[in-house]
Parts: sequence; C-alpha cells; structure tokens
Amino acid sequence: MAQTTTGQEDPRSLAYALRNGKMNRRAWTITGMLVVLQIIAFADRAVLGLVAPSAIAELGMTTTQFGFIGSSFYFLYAVIAVVTGVLASKFSVKWILFVLGLTWALMQFPLLFGGGAAALLVTRIILGGAEGPATPTSLAAVHSWFPASRRALPSNLVAIGSTLGPVIAAPLLGFVIAVWGWRWAFGVLGILGLLWLVAWLVLGKDGPYAPNARSASPTENDKTKSTDAPESSAYTWFDTQTQVPIFKALLSGTFLITAFGVFTNFWTMGFLTTWLPQYLKVSANLTIEQVGIVTVFPWLFGATVLLVLGIISRQLMRKEKSVRQAMGAPYSLTLVVGGLGFVLATQTSGVMAIVLLTIAAGCSIIYPMGAAMVAYIVGMKQRPIVMSVLGATGSLGAIVSPVLVGWLMENAGYRPAPAGTVQTAEMVSRMVTGVNQSFLIAGLLLLVSGLLGLAFIRPDRTAKKLQGSVTL
Repeated sequence: MAQTTTGQEDPRSLAYALRNGKMNRRAWTITGMLVVLQIIAFADRAVLGLVAPSAIAELGMTTTQFGFIGSSFYFLYAVIAVVTGVLASKFSVKWILFVLGLTWALMQFPLLFGGGAAALLVTRIILGGAEGPATPTSLAAVHSWFPASRRALPSNLVAIGSTLGPVIAAPLLGFVIAVWGWRWAFGVLGILGLLWLVAWLVLGKDGPYAPNARSASPTENDKTKSTDAPESSAYTWFDTQTQVPIFKALLSGTFLITAFGVFTNFWTMGFLTTWLPQYLKVSANLTIEQVGIVTVFPWLFGATVLLVLGIISRQLMRKEKSVRQAMGAPYSLTLVVGGLGFVLATQTSGVMAIVLLTIAAGCSIIYPMGAAMVAYIVGMKQRPIVMSVLGATGSLGAIVSPVLVGWLMENAGYRPAPAGTVQTAEMVSRMVTGVNQSFLIAGLLLLVSGLLGLAFIRPDRTAKKLQGSVTL
C-alpha cells in the first residue's frame, strides 16, 4: 500500500482511488434506494386523496369524517418517530428501515380485500406510525455515507423522493382506480413495497459515518471513506461534537423555529394528500384520470425547488459558507414565497389560482431540508433523535389541517354529492369558500415561520453554544 511520509495512505495511489470510487458508488446506490423508499412512502400518503371521491361515496362518510381519517395517519406518527430516532442512534438503520417498510406494505392489503371505514381508519393509523420515521431515518442513513460538507445534495435528493411520490402515484393510481376500482390503489402500493424490501435486503447497508460505525472521531485516515474530495476543515468539527444534554438542543432557538417551519410544511402536506384531489375534481369538474395528472403539479414543482436548493447549498458549502447561509436562509426564504402564494391564491381563480397554488404548495413541502439542516446542531449519535423529534413535532400540523379543511368546507355549507350524481354550482362555490379560508391560514403560518427562520435559524452558532455548555 502506497503511504506518505506520515504513514498515511497516499491519496494519489491506485488503491486509494479504487477504494474511494467503490465507496462513492455504494453511497450513491444507497441514496438512490432511499429516494425510492421516499417515493413509496409519499405515494402511500397521497393515495387517500386520490380515492376520496369513490371512498366517501361508497363508505357513506361526511367531509369531516374523511378529514378525521386523513388526520389519523399522524396519530402515532410523532410517538413512533421519536422512539425510532432513539433506536437509530444505537442500532443498524438498515434493519429499522426494513421493519418499517414491511409494515407499510402489509397495511395496504386490508383495504384491497374489502375493509370498510373502520379498516381504513385503523390501517391509516398504523401506516402513519410506521411511516413517521421514514424521512428522518432515511436522512440518518444517507448521512452515514457522506461527510458533513457533502450532505446537502444527497439529503435534498432524498427529500425530492417525497415530492416525486405523489407525482408518480397520482397518474398511476388514477389509472388503476379508473380501471380496477379504488381498492386496487392500495393493493398496487403494497406490492411495490414488498418489491423494495427484497432489493433493500440485498443492497442496504449502514455507512462509515453511522452513529455506531466507530467510537472514535474521524481522523485524516477517514479520507478513504469520503465520497468526494477530502472533507473541508470548516465542517469536520460537526462530526466530532461531544454529546450534549438533548433537551438543550431541543429547546434551542434554531430547533424551535425550524420545528415551527416544519409544522407549516406538514400542514400543507396534510391538505395536499387528503383534499387536493377532491378539491380539483369538484371545483374544476375533472375526471379521476385528469385529477391524477393535475395533482402532480405542486409536487413536481416542489421536487424542482428541492433540487435547486440542494445545488445551491452544495455550492455554498464548497465555498465554506455557514450552514445558516447555505441551508437556513434558502429554506426560510422559500417558506416566505410559499406563504405569499397561498395568500394571493385566495384572491384569484381559474388558471392563475392553480399556478399560485402550485408555487405555494411546492415551496412549502420542503420539510426534509429542515431536518437535514437542524441535524448539524449535534454530533453523529444524537442526529437521529433530533431529526425524529423535529418530524414528530411538525407532524401536528398534518393532524390539524385535514380536519380543519373538512370542517371549514362543512361550515361553508358544502356537502358531498351522493354516488352517481354531480355537484351543483352552489355546492362547488361553498367548497371553494371553505378551502380558500384554509389557504389563507396556511399562507399566514408560512409567512411567519419563514420570517422567523431568517432571523433565528443559526445551526452553526447553536452547535458551538451547545458544545461550550458541555465544557463549562
């Protein structure tokens, strides 16, 4: 083995290049697998909105009752997310993701085989509990394959998977519903989940930066683990942080303001996955196939936003800018844009309203970027916990918004049309009134969280302050 005069492996050697190249390929393969996992997870969430017109009519539910089922997805979300975060700091993430994925797949089949409203409620609660840890655990897994300065882009690629889920699921499941009925939408997702599990058994693995990969902090010799050029000294210290009292990290201004931003992200996702297809079908009188196409617009725009933000963050980190500059400011500015879009959407109609809704929703479903950003305030072993608690607190937004939107529509006088009938113009107008009220609430929440983020999200300063409190 070629070595330098200090006894370290020469980074110009063939052995180093081959080893680093192999690690690089494995890291991006794992990243790709996790992107697919996010696609499946968010397709699972989007399916409820797509089956809403058929399920509401067949199962005889009101909009408030259906909104409650939409919210039920998040009843166990927070609890299981936190528990899994603790487990991920101690055990193999590969097997945690396998158990979660198996649960997702199995929970699809009761509806395929004839379950009613009670089965829909129970399976959504269990499914939500198992999917709660999906994003933070996926981010913990991808972080285990990349050094600190190179996590922004792969993190955002995993985040893009969450937006591509509905993009891919909407037209696919819209076709399935039209041809085979709404129950088969759940069956198709269950089968896809089982196929992913087989691939993960073969390819899944924890990376060299996993919390339990080694007890010692990274050294120069760890450069053989890098997936790119050697780690920048400006970011190396993030992986060498001493463990801190976790409550101090969770009560820091950076965490609390980010949690509020994530709350608004989940608020929007709760509406998109539960009510957007129904809203488009009724207000624009679209077929289920057309709804499947139009529904993808906000998610596709959100994927583009996340990709652009990931590239911007990567470039700024290469220039050794702070995490606040590279991730905090772009994240917060994007929430401000989303908030303005929702507020303006209430004042327009037709094509312009759809355009504004697309921009607003796309800019407000960037939760994984908040999780990746706040992970920098603690060391490797505590990151899964911090990211999981962040998702758990944020998920409260998705518990409230589906029920609130359903209630606002009912309060405006909207009632779903019986099966086989068409909504009257008066009922369409009442639905739009209720939904516009929810848009205004979402817009104001996003604006406030974005402005607070610009002022108070400072991951670098928070990390240094927490480390200082340990040494005192």
